[in-house]
Amino acid sequence: MSMSSDRGENLKKAVEMIKEAAKIGAQIVCLPELFTTLYFPREENARVSGLAETIPGKTTDVLGKAARENNVVLVGGSIFEKEGGKFYNTSVVFAESGGIIGRYRKMHIPHDPFFHEKDYFEEGNEGFKVFKTKHCVIGVLICYDQWFPEAARINALMGAEMIFYPTAIGVPDGNREPEGDWKEAWTVVQRGHAVANSAVIASVNRVGKEGNVNFFGGSFVSDQFGKILAQGGNGEEIIIAEIDLNLSKRIREGWRFFYNRRPGSYTKLIEKDKK
Repeated sequence: MSMSSDRGENLKKAVEMIKEAAKIGAQIVCLPELFTTLYFPREENARVSGLAETIPGKTTDVLGKAARENNVVLVGGSIFEKEGGKFYNTSVVFAESGGIIGRYRKMHIPHDPFFHEKDYFEEGNEGFKVFKTKHCVIGVLICYDQWFPEAARINALMGAEMIFYPTAIGVPDGNREPEGDWKEAWTVVQRGHAVANSAVIASVNRVGKEGNVNFFGGSFVSDQFGKILAQGGNGEEIIIAEIDLNLSKRIREGWRFFYNRRPGSYTKLIEKDKK
């Protein structure tokens, strides 16, 4: 999706695209990160608290109805959530009945010259979550979580057969990507999560230009061995893929990544970084 400054129009478009996805056979549908608004964290300390909403609230009511009317499991991208005096970047998962299965608050919050999210969001305070649906167990992580192998591994250890990543990533004007191709790195790291965890990965990015940032899209679904089953371009579209859940078991039995883990030797992972 691409987004405008009109929250109502963004929500209406999302509902229409959910309906279209269901018509072509989708059983689980996912929207992009912060899909009801422009990506406001590209600016520092903008006055946007009025955009935040409660869960449940208007947006979740509309999404629940869309899930029910289209008989789909719905990963509601993410929304700007307020609870008390705190704000979170939160994804809500809905059953086909329209009921809320649960929510996940983004754990890893980026902060750099192009993505000022710590000006707006608290770090998630409810831990990692997986959600049991009619079709399979799904995990949900959000955008910057993509770069952390620990997050995907924890989701897999909790039973996730698929991991969804609602996303808002792009390249600012004039940035020459000195490290290398950002989109390629973004795709490769997530395909690595698929292989290491024998899990399907579905990454759903926004598209379009907002201010000085060009959101490059490239939404994709990877199977459990890193094979891309479907991938989008840089415009609005529905990406759909058929997956084989049995492949997870075959890979885990054959490669035995989980059987041969040595958790007792991983204590370095929980040490605090040295300044």
